[in-house]
Amino acid sequence: MKVTLSALDTCESSFTPLVVLELAQDVKEETKEWLKNRIISKKEDGGAQLLFRPLLNKYEKETLENQNLYLVGASKITLLLGAEAMGLVKECNDNTMRAFTYGTRYNFKDFDDDNDDFLTMAECQFIIKHELENLRARDEKMIPGYPQAKLYPGKSLLRRLLTSGLVIQVFPLHDNEALKKLEDTWYTRFALKCQPIDHIRGYFGETIALYFGFLEYFTVALIPMAVIGLPYYLFVWEDYDKYVIFASFNLIWSTVILEVWKRGCANMTYRWGTLVMKRQFEEPRPGFHGVLGINPVTGRKEPLYPSYKRQLRIYLVSLPFVCLCLYFSLYVMMIYFDMEAWALSLHDNSGSEWTSVLLYVPSVIYAVVIEIMNRLYRYAAEFLTSWENHRLESAYQNHLILKVLVFNFLNCFASLFYIAFVLRDMKLLRQSLATLLITSQILNQIMESLLPYWLQRKHHVQVKRKVQALKADIDATLYEQVVLEKEMGTYLGTFDDYLELFLQFGYVSLFSCVYPLAAAFAVLNNFTEVNSDALKMCRVLKRPFSEPSANIGVWQLAFETMSVISVVTNCALIGMSPQVNALFPESKLDLVLIVVAVEVMTLPVHCWVENFRMK
Repeated sequence: MKVTLSALDTCESSFTPLVVLELAQDVKEETKEWLKNRIISKKEDGGAQLLFRPLLNKYEKETLENQNLYLVGASKITLLLGAEAMGLVKECNDNTMRAFTYGTRYNFKDFDDDNDDFLTMAECQFIIKHELENLRARDEKMIPGYPQAKLYPGKSLLRRLLTSGLVIQVFPLHDNEALKKLEDTWYTRFALKCQPIDHIRGYFGETIALYFGFLEYFTVALIPMAVIGLPYYLFVWEDYDKYVIFASFNLIWSTVILEVWKRGCANMTYRWGTLVMKRQFEEPRPGFHGVLGINPVTGRKEPLYPSYKRQLRIYLVSLPFVCLCLYFSLYVMMIYFDMEAWALSLHDNSGSEWTSVLLYVPSVIYAVVIEIMNRLYRYAAEFLTSWENHRLESAYQNHLILKVLVFNFLNCFASLFYIAFVLRDMKLLRQSLATLLITSQILNQIMESLLPYWLQRKHHVQVKRKVQALKADIDATLYEQVVLEKEMGTYLGTFDDYLELFLQFGYVSLFSCVYPLAAAFAVLNNFTEVNSDALKMCRVLKRPFSEPSANIGVWQLAFETMSVISVVTNCALIGMSPQVNALFPESKLDLVLIVVAVEVMTLPVHCWVENFRMK
């Protein structure tokens, strides 16, 4: 009988494995035994009180390829007590949301001693991760067998093992049965329907569910723009200057949609219990280093790093580097305009069909170069931000996002602003916007989903052949699953996904008035994006640990900032239009004052909508 993840019972010898822990191949036996004892020991003895066993027993290690892989699980009572310790919020029988406590467990909706679904699998795996990360050094001065790996009281053992290279990775296992059910309702059957956001949250957690919820909402919000833009494009195709009405609609659309999202997001996270969940104390990042000292807040020993040294690194190294990259981006942009001028002169002299096609080549090349520069800069930004030595992961992420957004905004939109407000060439603006938008969408689909999926399928076939070739009398289903998943790529978070939507929002909200089809192409891209991202999460990458989230975080501010820039840009475009200029043939000063007045009146709409939403 084949052993599957869902079929395993919860007794200690054959428990439900939820998390896999991979050790380095040369880890000493005394280190393994010490780690095992700390994981399975009772809480009062400094342990995590989890269930732990090697993937392979002694006989299987002789038969199958020996791997330092271990399975971690937990009893039901351990998970419930962990939910209480973490402050997970659940719905009570009176429909209120409260932090779960084990003593009042019967007051919570759907709780029953025989119900194993009270905690979602994502929550169970998050609790196990929390318990592993909270295994702390007590009297140990070093990791047994490795005197160079120093320990001090209060130090997280898992983080020390990871930074020492003794633990390769820790990742949650997929539940193949639950995953198949999720796939059937999510992306395997193409249909125009809402995503199962609550099921996604139950399997992957709130952070990823919020991303897919935002992707779905943003796609639906683009549909009115696409519906209006299609006839507008068809009937005013040749007149590049008749964009005032569409730009005015852009003003309202970009202002309202983000405030409406806030309300929907709050409804979801309240229902999930994360809106009112207390924020956990944030531990130092694994890569954070400094001189060992006493944290004045927690009283624990931990590395301390002077703030002034970090500020010096930011302002004397990181900031000049970012400015240099911005200058290089502008230099590449000017090369692009030289290429455009060359292609245009060639077409004017020749006038043949192939030269008319050649007019689009500079834009395509520039779009590809932009994507390459964005990816190269991302690696440099990650290195610099890590070198700045931020203590908390949230601070690291905020500095990284700021660096990346500034460069990506200039790199992607500088040429469009230059064409619109310096060259004032609406025909070239339409051509450039269309080429940049479509090319970036195609490249993102290939690089983020199609290529990784093809590589993963190739690896999957190799693993299956390897397992089938083994002369083993045992069932290797679980072994095959774990070995396959451990080689999958690691999901690095929603950063790249939100960044892609941020740039798309910029293309649509800033200049789509001169290319009304931009929203339609964005809708088409997002329909495929939902399926490709779902495929990536389910079949290409390792299952990530869930992370409780109350909102989309700093990305809400990023989108709102882009919305403000959109208001200013569209007001300026309206002021430049021949129709509006014709109303002020003699006094351009009056026109400028009116445009500024419209901007001043439009921007406070953000605050008005926000106040209306809060009522």
